[in-house]
Amino acid sequence: MSHRGTTPVLRPLLAALVGLVLMFGTATAATAQPDKGIPDSQLEALARALGLSTDAAENLLSVQARLSVLAVDLEAKLGPDVSAGSWIDAGSGKLVVAVTSSEAAAVVRASGAEARQVKHSGSDLAKQRRELDEFARSKGAGDAQSWRADPRSNSLLVRVVEGAEDKATEAFLAKARKLGVTVTVEKVRGAVRPTADLYGGQQIEMSNGYVCSAGFNAKTSSGDAILLTAGHCASDEPTFSRDGVEIGTTRSYSFPENDYAAVNVSSAWTQQGAVDTYDGSYQEITEAGLGAIGSAVCKSGRTTDWTCGEIESHDETVNYGNGDIVSGLTQHTACVEQGDSGGANVSGSVAQGLTSGGMLYQQGQDLVCGEKVGQPNVGFFQPVEEALAANDAELVTGSTSSNGRGNGWGRNR
Repeated sequence: MSHRGTTPVLRPLLAALVGLVLMFGTATAATAQPDKGIPDSQLEALARALGLSTDAAENLLSVQARLSVLAVDLEAKLGPDVSAGSWIDAGSGKLVVAVTSSEAAAVVRASGAEARQVKHSGSDLAKQRRELDEFARSKGAGDAQSWRADPRSNSLLVRVVEGAEDKATEAFLAKARKLGVTVTVEKVRGAVRPTADLYGGQQIEMSNGYVCSAGFNAKTSSGDAILLTAGHCASDEPTFSRDGVEIGTTRSYSFPENDYAAVNVSSAWTQQGAVDTYDGSYQEITEAGLGAIGSAVCKSGRTTDWTCGEIESHDETVNYGNGDIVSGLTQHTACVEQGDSGGANVSGSVAQGLTSGGMLYQQGQDLVCGEKVGQPNVGFFQPVEEALAANDAELVTGSTSSNGRGNGWGRNR
C-alpha cells in the first residue's frame, strides 16, 4: 500500500504492494490460447525478462499452457497422498511431477511428463505447513518471511532475514525442525510487506488516503458489477475512486488469512475484460486459471507498470508482520513494489491472480524490488479463482480487438 504525502520508514521488505490499479491483467495457463490477442509489448517484456526472442517467448507461452493443463490433470488423478507437486524444468522445458511410488511414476511417464520419486507426499508437506501457519498465528514467526512446501526439494522451505537471532525467530525455526519432514532454511536480505484505475493494473485511490492497483473486472451471479483487488487494500472498508470519480464502496474483503477484496462498481464506469500493459495497449482476458511452477507470468501495476517473470511456487504462506500472515499465495519473479497491490497477474490471456506483496529493499528513501539492488525478485499474488469463488462471480472477458488493444475501463459519459 502506498500513502500519498508520506515516506514510510521501512527496512527492506517483502512488500504487499498497495497501489490499486483498475486496469486488470493476469492470465493463467490453464486452458487459454496464449497466442490469442497478445500485444507485442507483452511478448517483448517477457522476452527481455527471460532472455528470449519474441518468437521464442510466444512459443513458450503456448507450450507452458499445455503443460500447465497436464500438471493439473496429473495431480488430480494421482491425488495429494501420492503426488508431491510439479514444475516445468527450466533446462529441459519438460513437466516434472514428484511422486512417492513407482506405480505413480509409471503413470506420469505414460503421460509424457518426467517423474521424480521422493520421500514426502504433498499431503504430508501441506499438513506440516499448516502446523507452522498455526504456530505463527498464535505465537509469532519473528523474522521468518515466508514458508511453503517446495516440490523441487521435497521439503518445507522457510525464508528468514539474514542475521536474525531473536527469540521469536529461533522458536519458529525450532518448531519447523521438529516437524516430520525435511526443512530447508533460505537466508534473505529483504523483508515482506503488503503493497497496496478501471482497466486491470491501473491506479485506484481509497478514501483513507492510500492507493492500490485494480485487478480484474467481474460480475456476480446476481449481475452486480465488481472490481477485484487485494484484501489489504480494503481492510479499512474505504470508498474507491479513480481520477476523482467514485468507483464504489468496499463490498467484501478477506485479509490477512487470504488477500482479496471486491469493490462495488457504479454505473459511472463501464467494465472491460482487459488489462493495461502500460504502452498504450491492453491485454484481453479470456478466462481464469493458474500456471504451473516454472511457467511465465506478467503483472500490471501502477508503480512498476508491466513486468514479467516466472512462477516459483504455489500455496506459500507469507508473514507481513504485525500478525498479518497470509496463506495460499503464489510466488513469482516479476518486479513488484508498493502501490502495485491488487494489480493483475496474467499469462497470455489467462487471469492468474491479484498482486499481494513482494520482497523489498531500501534504496535511499525508496523501497525497491530485488533487481534494482542486485538481488532476485520475489513477488506474491493471490490466485484469482479463489476470489471469484468467494464472491460467486465470473470474470468480465474479451473486450479488446484482435491486436490486443481496447478501451478497457471506460467512464460513461
